[in-house]
Formats: sequence, C-alpha cells, structure tokens
Amino acid sequence: MAGETDLQKLLADLRPVLNPGRFVFCTFTGRVPAGLRPVVTVAEAEGVTAVVEQEEADGLGLAYDYVAAWITLRTHSALSAVGLTAAVAGRLTEHGISCNVVAGFHHDHLFVPAARAEQALGELRRLADDSA
Repeated sequence: MAGETDLQKLLADLRPVLNPGRFVFCTFTGRVPAGLRPVVTVAEAEGVTAVVEQEEADGLGLAYDYVAAWITLRTHSALSAVGLTAAVAGRLTEHGISCNVVAGFHHDHLFVPAARAEQALGELRRLADDSA
C-alpha cells in the first residue's frame, strides 16, 4: 500500500501514540553489540547509533545522555511526502520541545524528551485537530 503524500491529509490523520518505555541513544565504534535489541540503528562515519530501552542500556552499563519517549505517528506517510517533518517539528518547536525524527517505511517516529512526552503528544493531537 502506497503512503499518503497530501500534507493536509497526513496532518489531519496523525494519530500519534506514545509507546511504552523510555529510550536512550547509545553509540558504538563498529557494530552493535550482540544481543542488544535496538529499536533504531543509524550507521555514521563516527560509529553506529542505537536507540535502545533505557532499562536495557542500564543493565548493560551503556553510556548515554538523552532519555526520550517514543511517539509513533500512525498515519501512513509516503517516504516522498513533503512537509510532514517540518510541520511536526514546527509545532513542537513553538513549545520548546526537541524532536528527533526517524522515518520508517510505514510511519514516522519521534523521540522527544521523556519528561515532556505528554505535552508533545497533546500538541501533536492539537495539530491534527487544527488540520482536520
């Protein structure tokens, strides 16, 4: 199924959901350690970034400095859609909420400060209501 490209439809259908848990960004030179269960990995020239549950990182003694909540936008956005990330980031910026975005094939995923998760979720729901 092809994703939606119409920005107005995407915004009206955001349907953000807060995933359970707290997540942290860890970095490794080389590969992700065997047995680690990241929800996201990104390969960069400096190493591999892995987003993992804070509890798992703590249990393994991994270093991190940013604790995030994970919000999934359940609208099925096309990877070629224009403006969704800007609109979402813009709304959160208005309220001083940082946002790290990861695009999956079906959905966009936002990592926001854990302490501001409910506020971010509320702002995303208002954005959807304002766009409907």
